Amino acid sequence: MKTVACIIQPGFAPFEFGIACEVFGLDRSDDGVPNFDFRVVAADAGEVPSKLGFTVGGVGDLSFAREADVLVICPFPKEQWDSVDPRILDVVREADARGAWILSECSGVFALAEAGVLDGRRATTHWMYADVLADRYPAVTVDPDVLFVHDGRIITSAGTAAGIDACLSLLRIELGAELTNRVARRMVVPPQRDGGQAQFIDRPIPVVAEASLSSLANWAVEHLHEDLSVERLSAHAHMSPRTFARRFKAEHGVTPAVWLTRQRVIQAQRMLERTDEGIDQIAAECGFGSAAVLRQNFARIVGTSPTAYRATFSCVEESAA
Repeated sequence: MKTVACIIQPGFAPFEFGIACEVFGLDRSDDGVPNFDFRVVAADAGEVPSKLGFTVGGVGDLSFAREADVLVICPFPKEQWDSVDPRILDVVREADARGAWILSECSGVFALAEAGVLDGRRATTHWMYADVLADRYPAVTVDPDVLFVHDGRIITSAGTAAGIDACLSLLRIELGAELTNRVARRMVVPPQRDGGQAQFIDRPIPVVAEASLSSLANWAVEHLHEDLSVERLSAHAHMSPRTFARRFKAEHGVTPAVWLTRQRVIQAQRMLERTDEGIDQIAAECGFGSAAVLRQNFARIVGTSPTAYRATFSCVEESAA
């Protein structure tokens, strides 16, 4: 990996653009890190405006990108997601065909999807855009819970700071852990973060207004600390367990057990953010029964531990010593 082309489009996101420049464009030879021939390119050379109004000048055309070892695709406005310049799409397809690395940051993934190189592959993007990506490009398997995805020589990242994780992951593959750690230390970031973007998704406890089982769902959310078996839930809904389970899955898309586990995890997230109660107490109040069961389900759904989540998102001020 010697040449890196950073492709920007009008309205590009400055932060993610800066990540590419920071990771691949700086001279770190004094730390033993090899330099890359890093160039910023666009469909039309010259000046390219950012989404904040300022412009970046001296931008090259796409000729360098056609032979680069790595393409980095910066995020661009949603109004352009389905109208990417055909010249950029051609460069992306050519890079995929010749086995170059292709790395998209945040909404840059829409250029890859539009080019067709993600068909049959896994990918991610900012959790706010994941449903849009999945709806527009059903041939792409979208994972909204991770910080980045490697699928072959294509790397897609979640929103904003996840671009750092994706870029460092590419360095780790090409340069090894030791040199990547040196870059991360210079950037004052961890070389590899725990968890995924699931921990950052704001999932409010749902209040279902129209579905026929809405009153039951709202009641269950208020009684998560209790034993909510299918038999008890079906009795509350005045249905047989079999009819209830079928109706519930038809309306919510998942079984009652899966739905309850998700609601209990959401409640645990809220308590970790807003209280200083211990993990055992939170597990009991959310209906998990034990801290071990809470930890297992929390890690599976959120992608990190309850303790790590609290350390990141707690809103409770520590009392003065």
